[in-house]
Amino acid sequence: MSENKKTEKIAGVKGMNDILPADAPLWELFENTVQSVLKSYGFQQIRTPIVEPTALFARGLGAVTDIVEKEMYSFVDSMNGDQLTLRPESTAGVVRAAIEHNLTYEGPKRLWYAGPMFRHEKPQRGRYRQFHQVGAEALGFTGPDIDAELIMLCQRLWDDLGLQNIRLELNSIGNAEERNRHRTDLIAYFEQHKELLDADAQRRLHSNPLRILDTKNPAMQEMVNAAPKLLDYLGEESLAHFEGVQKILRHNSIPFTINPRLVRGMDYYNRTVFEWVTDQLGAQGTVCGGGRYDPLIEMFGGKPTPACGFAIGVERLLELMKASGEQFAQKLCDVYVVHQGAAAQMQAFVVAERLRDAGLDVVLHCATASAGGSFKAQMKRADASGADFAVIIGEDEVAKGVATVKTMRGENVENNQTVVVFEQVANYVVDQITCGDDCDHPDHHHHH
Repeated sequence: MSENKKTEKIAGVKGMNDILPADAPLWELFENTVQSVLKSYGFQQIRTPIVEPTALFARGLGAVTDIVEKEMYSFVDSMNGDQLTLRPESTAGVVRAAIEHNLTYEGPKRLWYAGPMFRHEKPQRGRYRQFHQVGAEALGFTGPDIDAELIMLCQRLWDDLGLQNIRLELNSIGNAEERNRHRTDLIAYFEQHKELLDADAQRRLHSNPLRILDTKNPAMQEMVNAAPKLLDYLGEESLAHFEGVQKILRHNSIPFTINPRLVRGMDYYNRTVFEWVTDQLGAQGTVCGGGRYDPLIEMFGGKPTPACGFAIGVERLLELMKASGEQFAQKLCDVYVVHQGAAAQMQAFVVAERLRDAGLDVVLHCATASAGGSFKAQMKRADASGADFAVIIGEDEVAKGVATVKTMRGENVENNQTVVVFEQVANYVVDQITCGDDCDHPDHHHHH
């Protein structure tokens, strides 16, 4: 290849984003919080494969839903002809795993998952082709209590993340029979007002009339608002279950509004449906959706098992965290180790390891291609790292068996440096970090 011909750059796949190191603290904070909240309710993590048989989603999501029709990444495995799909959501995979491994055999299970999902949508704000979800699935619980617990778990998560502007919408969509009676009346109602239906609504009228209730078309609002309400079709059991959920939420001061137009596109949902919505992200208001799906496990060939769960769109929630104005600046390390000369470099490695043994995060200066190895250049790096301390080892230090520890943050930064023998560097730094400058407790050696 001739020198002047530049190699073509390859960009990432449209709608699939890199999560760069600058965003890592935000993701980590979110993931750690999620993990601790779920653990505090006794949920266990399950990790299922990203690829599943296409048939799983065709059966679970219903062949006519938008997801299956035009949003799934499906392909044929060229090695053996298997029909495979990148998961568009995780409930189907979790349920498959639960059936396959007989998970509820010895009792009900509280499960949670986190990871990437894939949908071939038009990329837009807050909607990506590879996106992340965190979700929980409670399998084997029949009562309204687990529905309420899942909702309270979400509320605790928002509180722990410091999010205020999220509100809860609640509805019950009863059972299949109640929905069918409602659906029949709904179709009849829409047919009476056919002249008001837009093309989208016309197309859905017989395949999925409930979706028409979701319309954003202002010309249809008034007519849709007057449509028959599913709540009026619920029987005694469905109503009692719904009332049971509300009762627990009220008793625990969890505010909610009942939104009778809250529905689900999937056939397997029943009874409780809920959404956590926000007005802070423009039109894409839902950050978390959930509800019951008692029929699903049987649909997948398992023994009839009640189930309830939710899923959180992580990217959307992180946007909300950013909007809430909190700062997620993160220092790279506690200590930056600066060294000059071959002998000093050898010693620097040893000191850095001792500091790590003591539980500290340490960046050791390593050579770069540009001439950035001068003492001044290294101190600049140390400053940029956000470290509280720089440990400096030069020829003089090596000769005397000491290191210079320099305080990088705080009031008296200017002339605050101390000479410490090699063996004591880790103890000295830990003491400084644990108690600030005015502490001489010999036993305060651990932080983290």
